[in-house]
Amino acid sequence: MNTTTPFSLRLSWAQGLFERGDHAAAATALAELVDEVESSRAGSAESDAVLHSVTDLRLLLARAYFQSAQLGRAEATLTRVIEESPTDSYAHLLLGRTLQRAGRHAEAARPLALAEVLGDYERPQAYGGASTLTPEPA
Repeated sequence: MNTTTPFSLRLSWAQGLFERGDHAAAATALAELVDEVESSRAGSAESDAVLHSVTDLRLLLARAYFQSAQLGRAEATLTRVIEESPTDSYAHLLLGRTLQRAGRHAEAARPLALAEVLGDYERPQAYGGASTLTPEPA
């Protein structure tokens, strides 16, 4: 863990790695940041602002895991995000997509349905969603 470089610089660096498409390196850097935040707040009282930022950091970490095909780690991280923020529609969507990518389509149905209920996501018809096409008049 590199604690000599300020947290904000290391976060910017990790975000830059993610934006450039180096998702595996971004995941490594973000995992270190998440671990650091968790260990620093373990002995202190949690505030909503800290919890919110940790949740956002974990969500970016889950995206990096997903993009680098570390699907087990993405699933575990997203499960934690959803425990902390059960109404986060994007976390449910990403969990559903992670399960789909892992070939676990039946398990993906629930988080995708929750994403649809909680947010702007509309499931494709193949996954049991309502069709967005209206039939043409005869």
